[in-house]
Amino acid sequence: MSKQVQKLAASAQRQINAVVVSSGLMNKTVRARIGVQKWNNHIRKDFNHKQHVLVHDPASSLRTGDIISISPGWRVSKRVHHVVRNIIAPFGEPIEARPPVPSEEERMAERERKRAAKEERRKAPRVDESPAKPNSAKS
Repeated sequence: MSKQVQKLAASAQRQINAVVVSSGLMNKTVRARIGVQKWNNHIRKDFNHKQHVLVHDPASSLRTGDIISISPGWRVSKRVHHVVRNIIAPFGEPIEARPPVPSEEERMAERERKRAAKEERRKAPRVDESPAKPNSAKS
């Protein structure tokens, strides 16, 4: 197992419950609301606040209103740092009618497969398909 995979596996132990507030607008990504506490220095007390995060949905199985469990540490893009673990309570369409949410092992295997395919593409010799243009001298 590579260091990156070990690091992801170690950080994936933490689970956060969230509510999907926007889905279907981005490919394999949803916007979810999580509860956080924010410190008010004047009153010197924590208050409940909400925070919106972008969550990777590998199977596009989430719908707006679903209550989900997410785990941090799976950086998919610049702003997507969480991945869905499972659906706690579906909203609308039942879970059986949706594509299944992949398990952590399936996600790791898919990531390793894509990484290996990328390495193969990089090692393959490049073929220049564009015809070479002759050098035209100005007269």
